[in-house]
Amino acid sequence: MIVTIQHLHTVPTWTTRTGYCARQSRAFFAEHGLDWLDFVRTGIDADVLIATGNALALHLVEHARNVEEARDGSQA
Repeated sequence: MIVTIQHLHTVPTWTTRTGYCARQSRAFFAEHGLDWLDFVRTGIDADVLIATGNALALHLVEHARNVEEARDGSQA
């Protein structure tokens, strides 16, 4: 499954806002040797985010799965 920038912008957070901070997300990508611009353009495989073991990345993947499952269910 591909996680996209749209998923990042809509992930529920622990505050009243939705979406992760772009600046901190870019820092996360740099820290893990991931290409931020490629992510913005094409997304990233969920397995790559899972492999980081980062709780926020895992939450993002779960959110993306929920969004995609809801989308697939609405097309049935």
